[in-house]
Amino acid sequence: MTVLPRITSAPTLSKQFDLCCLRNWYQAKGRNLVALIFFAQIAALQLIGAANACAGELYPIDRKGVVERSDIILQKPNESPTEAMPLGNGRLGVAVWAQDGFTAQLNRGDTLPERLSPGQIVLPTLSKLAKAPDYQGRLNLYTAELEQSGGGLTVVTYVDEALDVLVVDVKGADPKEEQTVVLRLWSPRKPQVISRGTIGALAETWLDDREAGASNERFGSLAAVTADASHVRATSNDPLSVTLTFMPHPDGSFRVLVGAPSWPGGDADAAASKLLARAKSIRIDEHRAWWSAFWEHAGLMKLSSPDHSAEYFENLRNIYLFTAAAESRDRFPGSQAGVGDLFSSARDQHRWSPSAYWQWNLRMQVSANLGAGATNLNASYFRLYQENLDNILSWTRQHMGGRQGACVPETMRFNGRGYENETWLPNAPINCGEDSPPYYNARTISTGAEVSLWVWEQYEYTDDLEFLKKNYPLMREAARFLLVYAATGADGKLHTFPSNAHEMQWDVHDPTTDISAMRTLFPRVIQAATLLKTDSELVAELQAALTKLLPLPFTTVSSPTVMLKDRVDAADAIIASSYDPDAKIHNVENLGLEPVWPYGTIGDDKSLHNVAVRTFQNRPYKNEADWSYDPIHAARLGLPNELTASLVAITEHYQTYPSGLAAFSPSEPGGSAGDEPYVEQVGVLTDALQMALADDYNNLIRIAPAWPQDWEADGTVYLQHGNKVDVRLRHGELVCVGFEIASSGPLHVRNPWPGQEVEVIDARNSSTVLAARSDDVLTFAGRSGTNYLLERAAHKSSLLEPVSGTPATAPKSLGSRSIGLAMKAR
Repeated sequence: MTVLPRITSAPTLSKQFDLCCLRNWYQAKGRNLVALIFFAQIAALQLIGAANACAGELYPIDRKGVVERSDIILQKPNESPTEAMPLGNGRLGVAVWAQDGFTAQLNRGDTLPERLSPGQIVLPTLSKLAKAPDYQGRLNLYTAELEQSGGGLTVVTYVDEALDVLVVDVKGADPKEEQTVVLRLWSPRKPQVISRGTIGALAETWLDDREAGASNERFGSLAAVTADASHVRATSNDPLSVTLTFMPHPDGSFRVLVGAPSWPGGDADAAASKLLARAKSIRIDEHRAWWSAFWEHAGLMKLSSPDHSAEYFENLRNIYLFTAAAESRDRFPGSQAGVGDLFSSARDQHRWSPSAYWQWNLRMQVSANLGAGATNLNASYFRLYQENLDNILSWTRQHMGGRQGACVPETMRFNGRGYENETWLPNAPINCGEDSPPYYNARTISTGAEVSLWVWEQYEYTDDLEFLKKNYPLMREAARFLLVYAATGADGKLHTFPSNAHEMQWDVHDPTTDISAMRTLFPRVIQAATLLKTDSELVAELQAALTKLLPLPFTTVSSPTVMLKDRVDAADAIIASSYDPDAKIHNVENLGLEPVWPYGTIGDDKSLHNVAVRTFQNRPYKNEADWSYDPIHAARLGLPNELTASLVAITEHYQTYPSGLAAFSPSEPGGSAGDEPYVEQVGVLTDALQMALADDYNNLIRIAPAWPQDWEADGTVYLQHGNKVDVRLRHGELVCVGFEIASSGPLHVRNPWPGQEVEVIDARNSSTVLAARSDDVLTFAGRSGTNYLLERAAHKSSLLEPVSGTPATAPKSLGSRSIGLAMKAR
């Protein structure tokens, strides 16, 4: 006789996914009668409606615990600026480190054109904390707070979600010891210094009138400080700083409040007073509620592997999601060249011209946000181009021979001008300009098409028709420009010349990027225009142009600089960067893989898949640069071993800082502008992990197409139309697949168990939606608000446990790299 376990309380199985997985487990064990009785007990305990609990996630997730697995642990104080921890609310970013007790640099993305810092604050009286032998620190990603303790002090630091105010909340101070806070700037800054009563402030304004393409707009910075304490007094003894002194409350607590709002000028004293008066009512629970809601919506992943590399990458992905939310909620993107500008500890130093945005270094973040369900964080990216469309059209007419349409500059100032104002160049190079000498992006003409592609992707993921209406003009004008720039040759095909193969080859014939751009953009503009019932003449032009597009250029592994003239049937054929494969090389980009991603014309099941795999395996630049797209290309091509190898290689080479962020030049993390952290590497990693777990493109959903064999996973990836897929893998085996449907419509899913019979079950009532079949592609109609399970008909097996997590307790390491700071061995 089988003895049933006694159930005295309901297990954590409140969602239908767990009931189904539990049922499957018992069926797989041949315990159908036992399962029936067992489920009767569960049903009795879970009361009314528990069996139909499917409106939310398909399995319970301890979101707080899972996110806090990635917390950054400081076992010793982070005394160097290169060890700074990032904080932010999407508009105001802060870097915090323990130099001089406590130092924090304030950063904004709208202090243009040089992105000047509003200032730094220093709390020298917190040296007791930094020097304490029992010091502990934690950057809590779930609450977006830096928690520190030691020497009887506890300090919680965060940037308020609603107000652009940094809060330093201190407890355990000696109520009889005077405290000091210094707000400072540095030469050659020339701020207005305000020290009045309980408020100190530094304010400065300037004109954008010196760079090429200057807007002549007025910008500025304002930083203001006060304290929630006793006997607060502001004084100033020099033209670059203001000092605040005060006594803690009788219980040893105090709060330092530092505001840094958007500031184009005006009455700095009044603005500072108004902001800080509001800041005194800041409540930490409201701040935490916003971040809790952010993590509640995000697609999370809990990963593990025998060598613990998967856990490390899980941590980096959560760090990316945290930094994306902390920097991407202003008018324009917080990052402008893949740099984590809002988390800089380098005063006003910048490696790249801070006034310009680099599309190549932003696109991985756009794509990562789509798969993570953080589509709202892409708003600033699209606003950059949507608000500047008229300026881009004017620029195109002026610099591209009066042509119609939009040649979107690859490197573009915030006001739509295609200048790259680098300090080491005597003259600012021009992007999208036939009046420019050859240069990296002088004639890169595919950028508008790619931005338009992301517009369409954002629409497909959100079904937001108003968004499409607002951004369709950019798609239309990008297509118009390519139509007028491309010329019909004697072969009847459209040709682009002179044109850059991005930064790799300058002024060549028919770059792969141009061919891929037209092949991808034209059908999407047709779709968008048809949906919006507009531009019928343009639609006809684009339909005709599609018949005239060139095939991709091919060479061979053995002769990579010689065009392959015949059909691409050579055993060693690869995709070249352009029809001039012998042109001089200027960068380390693998442009033969651009058709794979972002353009998506080749994937893991298309006719050119083998050629693309060969191109990847023979790519000239392997794991070069912190923005290397090798992991994304490996994921899209279904290459799990190459995915892990490239993730490890890029992380070990570029992830320099204990914050988890990267350095552009890791050999010189403390050199000129070397303190700037980069977010592009974790953006690539995030997108690659999501793509490897579930990939949705070309109207086909692929489950675990490139998942490493020895990695385990509980993960959620967002799909098109707001739908989600929940995937569980154990010991290299795909265990459970579930879909959470937000938008009704057909779903086409590649059979995740090839050759085996699979059925689709309605998770509410276990009714069969799609009878068992072994087709390569499974198609079923999803209904909004309904969850579905994909199950193997002959071998139903799953796991019982919900997804839980335990907060991190120690720094993490991968080879020579680490997240957090470990205590030195004594």
